[in-house]
Order: sequence, then C-alpha cells, then structure tokens
Amino acid sequence: MKSNLLSKKILLLITVFTGLILSIPFVVFSNQENFSQSPSSRFTEHPITFIYQQQVSTTLPIYIKIPTIGVDASIEYVGLTPDGAMDVPSNPANVAWYNLGPRPGEKGSAVIAGHYGWKNNLPAVFDNLYEIKTGDKIYIEDETGSNIIFVVREILIYDRNQDASDVFESTDGKAHLNLITCTGNWDSKENTRTERLIIFADKE
Repeated sequence: MKSNLLSKKILLLITVFTGLILSIPFVVFSNQENFSQSPSSRFTEHPITFIYQQQVSTTLPIYIKIPTIGVDASIEYVGLTPDGAMDVPSNPANVAWYNLGPRPGEKGSAVIAGHYGWKNNLPAVFDNLYEIKTGDKIYIEDETGSNIIFVVREILIYDRNQDASDVFESTDGKAHLNLITCTGNWDSKENTRTERLIIFADKE
C-alpha cells in the first residue's frame, strides 16, 4: 500500500488579485486573483507547506455547478508558477483546480479558486460566492458525466496575511472541497483586496 503513496512537499502561496489591470507581465490578469506574488506570504506574505499523498483516480473534474448562486463553469487545471505559487484560471468565467493536490472526491482537501470581479464590470465566476450558505450543495462533474456532491460546512473570511494552511491540509481521512476567492476592500498600494473568502465543503 505504501508503494502506491507518493508524498510530495509543495510550497504554495496565495494572493488573490481583483481590480485594475496590472502591468506586471507575470500578473497577467486584470481584476484577477493571482495566487502569489512573493516567496514571503501567508495568503500573500507567508508560504503554506503541505504534504499530498497521491491517490489513484481514473477520472478528472470537468465542470463545477453551484445552483444556489448560479455557478456553472468549466474547470481548468493549474499547478505552480515558476516562483512556487498556485497558478490561476486563464478565463474569468472558469475556475482553477490545484492539480498537485487531491482531485475532488479523493481523501484530503481539493482546492478550487475563481476570480471575483473583472475589468469593465464584466462578470467573473465567483462574483456571487459571498451569497453561498451552509448546507448548499456543490456539484463536480467528471469526464464520465458522474457528479460528486459536496455540502458547504463552513464559510470563513481570512485576512490576506493570515495562515491558510488549513485550506489545503486535511488529516481526517475524508474528502473535502474548498473554494477560494477574494473579498474586502481594494488595496491600491498592494494591488489586491484585503481579505479572502473561503468555502469549506464536505463530500456528501
């Protein structure tokens, strides 16, 4: 059994950008959530290190649906940027699953991020994530057309500098899905919002 488990230590930084178009080539999104800027950050200033024990799964997630807030979006697959940051979805209408962690439905915490806000007031996938409530269901459709259902357990707001390791770590042997977007006031000096909205959900 041990031969089927591969432990990986992954350095993960999260910074969610929304607002004006950013001119730095690395941060290509306008009104975006970029999940890192510097190697010194909690949500933005301190690294999150966690161990993912790779599991065998034959299907990949394709769509996310949250009927109560009108989300019906494609799932992109992202890993780490060259500076050790979680990458972001290339399209504001899509979400991004961190594919170096568990797949949705596997043991552990699968993490999906989406944009909040977009330039010229165009919609983004998680614009209404703040309206979600405990007990709401999140559906992940895989490539076979099967749905994995998660139920929202907890909704928290983190300061952008807060330690967020619990978003990515899970030791209870169960399958979880955690959603991330930004919230709070726009900090024009830091080019990011002041807080992060985290949705914790458990497999039904």
